[in-house]
Amino acid sequence: MGLLDGKTLLVTGVLKDNSIAFHVARLAQEEGATVILTSFGRQLRLTQVTARRLPVEAPVVELDVTSSEDLAALAERVREHTDHLDGVVHSIGFAPQSVMGGNFLAGEWADVATAMEVSAFSLKSLAVATQPLLTRGAGIVGLTFDASFAWPVYDWMGVAKAAFESTARYLARDLGPEGIRVNLVSAGPIRTTAATSIPGFEQMESVWAERAPLGWDVKDAEPTARAVVALCSDWFPATTAEIVHVDGGVHAMGQ
Repeated sequence: MGLLDGKTLLVTGVLKDNSIAFHVARLAQEEGATVILTSFGRQLRLTQVTARRLPVEAPVVELDVTSSEDLAALAERVREHTDHLDGVVHSIGFAPQSVMGGNFLAGEWADVATAMEVSAFSLKSLAVATQPLLTRGAGIVGLTFDASFAWPVYDWMGVAKAAFESTARYLARDLGPEGIRVNLVSAGPIRTTAATSIPGFEQMESVWAERAPLGWDVKDAEPTARAVVALCSDWFPATTAEIVHVDGGVHAMGQ
């Protein structure tokens, strides 16, 4: 019996098969879940191609989290494939390169606002858009990069992640009475397409394995994906507003 037998999950952020979201979708299917993916624009075709590499090809519904039209239509688009959701995985983040890579002081509000909307506010947007479909006991799980510190080169994306983590706590407060759990997984650096687009990303990944008591493989997304799948399951029925670190232990180590 799989951990997610009989459950249906909506997974955002699948682009290529090196993405964390892809491994979440794969593991979820292997644990018995039905999986629906989201994508939009020019990425939609790529997501559809990648969906064929899953154990079971997953349908892809269109969703741009900055589009009020897409958000309003999301529940109906998902209803073409299922009448409910037991879990939602938020794996969405973007900041213009002008506000990363050592450009913190030069950051302009228009670009910072983009990072905030896509990388933080979208968690609330996605939760509200899927709320009509969420079952009691459903889990919303997002992916973060520990916002407790000022990391090299991460800059305004780090600020957006701090807002993201705070947003998760408020969602947990407001959705808890409906039995909906909201948790985050804070992963160490994974060499995904999105991560390697960050200017100077190698500065963060290069020392991680040395600092991690358990070691760290920047090419292995499976430990992170396992945590996401577990939080979507019934094994954490009384856990919400939590951040589970999957980083080899770096978050607890001194300099």
